[in-house]
Amino acid sequence: MLLKIITNPNSILRKKSKEVKISDIKTKKFQTFCHDLIETMKKKDGVGLAAPQIGKNIRVFVIHNDNLDMIILNPEIIKKSWSKEWGEEGCLSVPNTFGKVRRHKKIKCRFIDKNGKKQTLDMSGMPARIFQHELDHLDGILFIDSAKNIKTV
Repeated sequence: MLLKIITNPNSILRKKSKEVKISDIKTKKFQTFCHDLIETMKKKDGVGLAAPQIGKNIRVFVIHNDNLDMIILNPEIIKKSWSKEWGEEGCLSVPNTFGKVRRHKKIKCRFIDKNGKKQTLDMSGMPARIFQHELDHLDGILFIDSAKNIKTV
């Protein structure tokens, strides 16, 4: 089912999200929600989508990484490179707006997968950028908060 994406300004996008309970992960309702989140991301031509963007303040996002759709629960960055780089970003919750954002080139992240298992993953380049962007959503931060050269098309 296609989910409705909330656009800025909306207070839901600015709230810190709550952790997902492990007991909820394997429920049919939660698994359906994750499937719908992926479907919505793909239909809207996104590379990532966070639960707050569809009105749920829980620590969940999905990303498209190397032809693989990943469901990321209760994520955290446990290590990040000193080096950062500027890159252009956009957001489904800030339509038709783009800007340059400075992000860490490499990160090591920890999260729970859709099966309730803890995972640790090293990311660099675009996947690392997407992960950081989506993690910001879970903390009530939008890319426009730190972007330079913002343009609306």
